[in-house]
Amino acid sequence: MLIVIAVIVVVGVVVAVAVAATGGGGDDKKAPTETTASSPSPSLSLPSELPSLPTELPSAVPSLPTELPTGLVPSGLESLLPTLAADEVPYYMLRKGDCFDTDAALPGQAAKRSCTEPHDAEVVKIAELNGTYTTDATLKKAASALCKAPLERKAADQAAGTVRNTLVQYPDTGSYRIGIDNVACSLAANVGKGAGRLSKPLK
Repeated sequence: MLIVIAVIVVVGVVVAVAVAATGGGGDDKKAPTETTASSPSPSLSLPSELPSLPTELPSAVPSLPTELPTGLVPSGLESLLPTLAADEVPYYMLRKGDCFDTDAALPGQAAKRSCTEPHDAEVVKIAELNGTYTTDATLKKAASALCKAPLERKAADQAAGTVRNTLVQYPDTGSYRIGIDNVACSLAANVGKGAGRLSKPLK
């Protein structure tokens, strides 16, 4: 008589264990036998031929034009685009101790100069605006308040007649909204035609 004891499935392999027993009390016992059968495994089939890549690349690559067409900006608008000299920077890039010239036509610019040569002004302090300002007038008032005390202290240290003006440069509301918040507080000579100029660093 054949008695099936267990069927165990392990990772796709079925192992059947069987025990054989004989009737009566004979001593002839058969040892357990083990059979192994493998379950069908999926087979992968690859295409016998892969598409071939081109063996030759184009010998000539199209070249880009070396000159751009002229007249992209209408001639009437060219005068509106600022043309800065190498020594001109936006006022908010000035640092304490920088000397510079001003230009009434470019109020937001400063032409950096050596402090030992004639110049219009010298930066005494760079301050930073904080808060919410909705108009240029409120920005001007806040900037002037930041500069008042440091300019008064610095002016008091100078020889009589050395400085006659203060210059406060600050952002307008549009610039302030995009993160330009520096205020340049400067002392200046009399700026204008025939006016005296500073010729050495402030004390």
